[in-house]
Amino acid sequence: MKPRYTLFALITFFGIIIDQITKIAVDRTMQISDSITIVEHFFHLTYVRNRGAAFSFLSDASWRLPFFISITIIAALVILVAFQKMRDDQRLAHTSLAMIFSGAVGNLIDRIRLGEVIDFLDVHWYQHHWPAFNVADSLICVGVFLLALDMMLEEKRLKRG
Repeated sequence: MKPRYTLFALITFFGIIIDQITKIAVDRTMQISDSITIVEHFFHLTYVRNRGAAFSFLSDASWRLPFFISITIIAALVILVAFQKMRDDQRLAHTSLAMIFSGAVGNLIDRIRLGEVIDFLDVHWYQHHWPAFNVADSLICVGVFLLALDMMLEEKRLKRG
């Protein structure tokens, strides 16, 4: 098996496991809306559930669940096809796609299991809060950032010849 497939599998496995373990721990030890201060005026663990996507987008739409499940499955398949087409030397892109894939699957598990996503990472500056998020969301965001970085580096590499 090629090393990139092993890397993808490991990142995906551990990403999903860490995401699900943290969500289960929050669900079992906290009540919805409970908040634990980690860093005063900056970071709390706050248990919320999100029926929508980012920033609760479409949270009240009656068709939201089949829509989000379908979109996530399509996105996961696109990621797998894109990964398959990459060169073996594109390690940063392999890593980023594995992170995005594992985050998408982590949130998909919640949507299928609960009909919504467990969020608990609450970053804020005093009363100015960023919407709560979870490990899967973090994997997706970092993965997208790394993929953009890889694309810029690849463009520079191609220009150099």
